[in-house]
Amino acid sequence: MRTYLIIIAVLVSTASLAEDKKIRYEYKKFEKFDFDEIGVEGESGSPGDISVSPRLRNEFKNKLPERQNFNKEMKKAVDGIR
Repeated sequence: MRTYLIIIAVLVSTASLAEDKKIRYEYKKFEKFDFDEIGVEGESGSPGDISVSPRLRNEFKNKLPERQNFNKEMKKAVDGIR
């Protein structure tokens, strides 16, 4: 009985390996949409004041020191062009 099961298992496994077919998928190259034919039915309206809730705006201080002018950097940039 055990040998019959082994023989059947071998035959089934070889049969399944013999059917090694390659599956090839082909996709559409181009699809045209005609938006004039599409109709959307319904009502459009604004949701009202409840959709936007006001929030507090934080003001942050600039941590970089404020420069009066950038004359030194501008002179270096002009010298680099020449």
